[in-house]
Amino acid sequence: MNKNWKIILGILAVLLIAAGVLASVRYSQSGIITVQTAKVSREDLVSQVTASGEIKPRNYVNISAEYQGQLTSILVKEGDRVHKGQLLARIDEEQSRDDMVAQQAALSSAEADSSAAEAGYKAGDDNITALQATLDRNKADLDRYQADFKRGEALFKDGLIPRSDYEQRQAAFEGQKAAVAEAQSRLVQARAQLAQLRAQMLGAERKVAQTKANLDRYNDILKKHNAVAPIDGLVTYLPVRVGETVVPGVQNSSGSTIMTIADMSIVTAEVKVDETDIVNVKLDQPAEITIDAIPNRIFTGHVIEIGNTAILRSTGLAASTSETSSQEAKDFKVVVAMDNPPDEIRPGLSCTAKVTTATKKDVIGIPLQALTTRTKADLIPDKQKPVNPDAAWVKANSEELTGVFVVKDRKAVFRKVQTGINGATDVEVTSGLEPGEEIVTGPYQAIRTMKDPSTIKVDNKKKTPAATTTS
Repeated sequence: MNKNWKIILGILAVLLIAAGVLASVRYSQSGIITVQTAKVSREDLVSQVTASGEIKPRNYVNISAEYQGQLTSILVKEGDRVHKGQLLARIDEEQSRDDMVAQQAALSSAEADSSAAEAGYKAGDDNITALQATLDRNKADLDRYQADFKRGEALFKDGLIPRSDYEQRQAAFEGQKAAVAEAQSRLVQARAQLAQLRAQMLGAERKVAQTKANLDRYNDILKKHNAVAPIDGLVTYLPVRVGETVVPGVQNSSGSTIMTIADMSIVTAEVKVDETDIVNVKLDQPAEITIDAIPNRIFTGHVIEIGNTAILRSTGLAASTSETSSQEAKDFKVVVAMDNPPDEIRPGLSCTAKVTTATKKDVIGIPLQALTTRTKADLIPDKQKPVNPDAAWVKANSEELTGVFVVKDRKAVFRKVQTGINGATDVEVTSGLEPGEEIVTGPYQAIRTMKDPSTIKVDNKKKTPAATTTS
């Protein structure tokens, strides 16, 4: 064998030895998982619920047409501030004003007829009084003439007076009876006339009342030609123009909206909170509000209303009105009142509210991505698991446990923990960990598939990005 062959064989031997060493090293490291870790520490945590929505006034009124007609004038423009009772717009009122003038003339005529009927009734009543007095006087005279006749009759029978005197007394008595009968007849006739006059008077009064009611109705109709501000506020919506015809609402159909007046003294952010977060939201909780149209500014507020009805995210309708059962995502309305709304704010602006649902000081906190779940079966060594587990064993070991992997002697060991509130990136641990302990924080794929225990290699030089979690 020459010298060249010896060199070649030597190189091959060195390569074989190096390959063997490398294979041995790789084999020894085949079960090692490279991870990133962090020390458990104490920190302050703030739990927030984030939701989007839009700016709305707490109180607003849609001014709708109350009478059909053409708009003759609009006295405000969008963005104007108005006061309660201020005239905003007019609808053509010529026909209604003519109707009211005609009704006023009808009322004057009815009142004149009523006055005349009342005067006639009063005169008839006075006539009744006079006739009654005449009848009473005639009856008194009749009693006197009757007594005189009876005395004369007795004296005539006794022959004390002549026949002419007797007949004279008799004639006077009979004449007075006729006078009484005539007075009674006149009184009955007058009473019948008075009843007729009373009926006429009552009819005239009813006509006056009816005409007044019609006048009030026409006056009310005339008022409906004017759109008046019911509250102090800001004109936020003005969809009509002078010359357009507006119509009032009827059943199952809304009328023409002339404008919207918003009370901007209380401005709110009306947002939709996910159903998984709504249980944490309470009245008076503080909130931070950002408005897309006003960047780089944060406004404060507090929760003043929490909806009780779930809203379907796809349609925006109440879930209770849906005739079919749906498993789609639902939201709940939450209203946040702004403490100091800016002057440039406008209804309808898109906004985001972060409601602070809990705040805790000096608690044990760990990154959210460090948390993972394992079943009891996952934590049992493979050697201790039955080859063919029965249903009872599977059920007994199917419970999921929440925990973290704690680093001990180059191994990651699963440990069950109890959690509290969630912060933006960290979560509170109420039991199971102590400050200073080292836990596995990444990568996510390693934590998700890691077994208990696992041999690990810590490499904190290459950190994986923390998972962003929004409460």
